Amino acid sequence: MANRTDPLAKSIHGTNPQNLVEKIVRSKIYQSNYWKEQCFGLTAETLVDKAMELDHTGGTYGGNRRPTPFLCLALKMLQIQPDKDIVVEFIKNEDYKYVRVLGAFYLRLTGTVADVYQYLEPLYNDYRKIRHKLSDGKFTLTHVDEFIDELLTKDYSCDTAMPRIQKRWVLEASGTLEPRRSALEDDFEEEEEDKEEEQPMEIDDSNGREKDNYRGRSPARERDRDRDRDRKHERHHRDRDYDRDRDYDRDYGRGRERDRDRDRERDRNRDRDRDRHRMRDDDYSRDKDRDRDRDGRERERRDRDRDGRDRGRHRSRSRSRDRRDRDLEDGEYRRRRGRGSASPQGRGENGVSREEPKRKKEKKEKKGEGNAPDPNDPEIIEMNKLRASLGLKPLK
Repeated sequence: MANRTDPLAKSIHGTNPQNLVEKIVRSKIYQSNYWKEQCFGLTAETLVDKAMELDHTGGTYGGNRRPTPFLCLALKMLQIQPDKDIVVEFIKNEDYKYVRVLGAFYLRLTGTVADVYQYLEPLYNDYRKIRHKLSDGKFTLTHVDEFIDELLTKDYSCDTAMPRIQKRWVLEASGTLEPRRSALEDDFEEEEEDKEEEQPMEIDDSNGREKDNYRGRSPARERDRDRDRDRKHERHHRDRDYDRDRDYDRDYGRGRERDRDRDRERDRNRDRDRDRHRMRDDDYSRDKDRDRDRDGRERERRDRDRDGRDRGRHRSRSRSRDRRDRDLEDGEYRRRRGRGSASPQGRGENGVSREEPKRKKEKKEKKGEGNAPDPNDPEIIEMNKLRASLGLKPLK
């Protein structure tokens, strides 16, 4: 409820007045302590007291983008939408410069084009110093007329987008505004009149009458002076119109030059992109040929490796066959040598043959056979019975 716009408030520029402040900045204001503590329940009458306490202007500052009290009060004015007379009194207040600046900021957001120029241009004559808080939290010194010029000429002020307004010369051409007149013009005219009145008068000795030293004393001279002043005034306006048209033509010529530069830059970028694509295609074709050559060399190397492996396998197979044949021949040769004579390997250490113990054992057995066992021996009889039961021949 505290952040809702007044139900009686009118839409500004076709939207809710609070929408003139961007949503992110508006949410920062709603979350600030100054808005919750100082701006709650303010009315158009009590808002003046808070505006008189301001000591600087600015938008948001710091790392978390905290809003300044100036921006909070501006949003509060958008929320409650005070009358135009109150805003005009804010602007005409000469005692409190920050109240005047706050009213000018609010009128720039919500006022019509004619009201903006009518009420803000006289503030160009206010040269009082004001403090402005920057985005990093530091303060800088500026003036009221500089702040008003920023409102009338820039698109952003205090982190808030300003509504677009027409140029002054367009409004002058359409008759909405009168030509701007300098505040010092009346002072200059008064000084000129004072100088003309202070000029001494000459006395004609022959006629004994006073003679005007300048044309300002006679009615004819007075009419001529008025005519000259009107002519000077017309020449001044004509020169200003000429300057304005010249500025417009210069801006138009600059726009044409800017468009030509943009077209020329676009053509250069297009040519650069075309060259880049052509170089990329050439690089791709070279890479493709290089890959094809690499694949061919890799295929040849694999073929050579496969041929080498096949030759090695064939060579190893033939080598193993030759070894097997040699082994067979060596075995046959050893068998033949074994039949014919004792192998040198059959001899043990000290030249003694390994078959000599076998021969001694056979000689002992032959000696034992010479002493035949007794057939009536009970052991032999029992052995023969056992062999007979097994179907074997009896022992001799």
